[in-house]
Amino acid sequence: MATVLLFGFYCQQTNVLVSAEDNGEGKLVYVIPIENEVERGLEAFIKRTTTEAEEANADHIILEINTPGGRVDAAENIGEILQDLEVETTSFITVKALSAGSYIALNTDNIYMKPQANMGASGVITADGNAADKKAQSAWIASMRGAASSKDRDPLYAEAMANQSLDLPEYGAPEGEFLTLDANYAVEVDYAQGIVNHRTALLNELSLANAEIIETETTVAEGLARFLTNPVVVPILLSLASIGLIVELYSPGFGIPGSIGIASLVLYFYGHIVAGLAGYETMLLLLLGLVLIIIEIFAPGGILGFIGVGAIVAALYMSTDDVGNMTMSIAIALIASIVVAVILFKTIGLEKGIFRRVILQDSTSSDLGYVSTSNRMELVGMEGVTVTPLHASGAAEFDDERLDVVSEGGFIGPNVPVKIIKVEGSRIVVREITQ
Repeated sequence: MATVLLFGFYCQQTNVLVSAEDNGEGKLVYVIPIENEVERGLEAFIKRTTTEAEEANADHIILEINTPGGRVDAAENIGEILQDLEVETTSFITVKALSAGSYIALNTDNIYMKPQANMGASGVITADGNAADKKAQSAWIASMRGAASSKDRDPLYAEAMANQSLDLPEYGAPEGEFLTLDANYAVEVDYAQGIVNHRTALLNELSLANAEIIETETTVAEGLARFLTNPVVVPILLSLASIGLIVELYSPGFGIPGSIGIASLVLYFYGHIVAGLAGYETMLLLLLGLVLIIIEIFAPGGILGFIGVGAIVAALYMSTDDVGNMTMSIAIALIASIVVAVILFKTIGLEKGIFRRVILQDSTSSDLGYVSTSNRMELVGMEGVTVTPLHASGAAEFDDERLDVVSEGGFIGPNVPVKIIKVEGSRIVVREITQ
């Protein structure tokens, strides 16, 4: 009897243990939000938080996704981070996982979606809003197919998300349209494991209801970096920097415009350093450029300023992995600065700021007492005799003073009486005196 009771107690305890394990008791889950645009700042955030999860021996990582997409290179780097994880991963699409967001979701072990959520529409679009070239599109389609295949999903639908030439009308994507899967279609094609209304339901589905949940958040620095590395913000920062420095050229000393310009550059590089795009060697090159420009403002000469601008441009290219986007951003900043420079030139001229130090503003007018040569008006009317023949020009003597003169008309021989009729600076005009 005792043995039976003891066996029953053991079974009861075993059931309790199994039930606790099924509900995730004692397990650790990291929840990482993926919101707004996908860019290099988000990549840095994902790298930090997944590393923390692994170091804490987390049992599961949940990515809560709501993004319209973003940069392909950042998405591919995030996909590589997820593929290298030994921790099980789940994407929970709360609203949408479009473009780069769908690629991130495909690199996780599980996908769950809210009823109204969707994923797909992953065509590659350039910064100017046009479709990317065929080479870039082909590479991206291959990446989408690879991500799907790595998690045992049919790559056809991943390709259809990025390739509008495929014809899948039954899923709302006839030829010419990118595939976007709603929650029901995603479950139907085995891209999503289920549809849940909230995180609690998701945890129940994953048998993690009693697990310890760690919710990660971006730090202030990471949040700022995500904003500052946004492809839309970059040309604005560079435009502010160039305009600030241009306006400073028209300002006495160094003031607010120059400070705004330098602050914009510092913010740009700060965001890219936090995002892991720029190193300290880039900052040293930036500082060198700024120092040379400041020296140029206070001690203008021209050479140092050009070298300083060149150093800053080199630092900009060193801080990006997208040369095309950087070139476009610099071009926008250059056009903005030229427009401002033309406006300032027409309204202010070159009488203010650094230009007053390098451009001669005073004129040597006769009103201020300046004359190019002595203008001897008292000679007009004097009579004398030519000393040499005047082949238009020659010498004549007036009251024992020999002067260089020119004849009013043609040839005048030597020892011929002449009269001064006009004096124009150093030019003395004579006329032959006829009897």
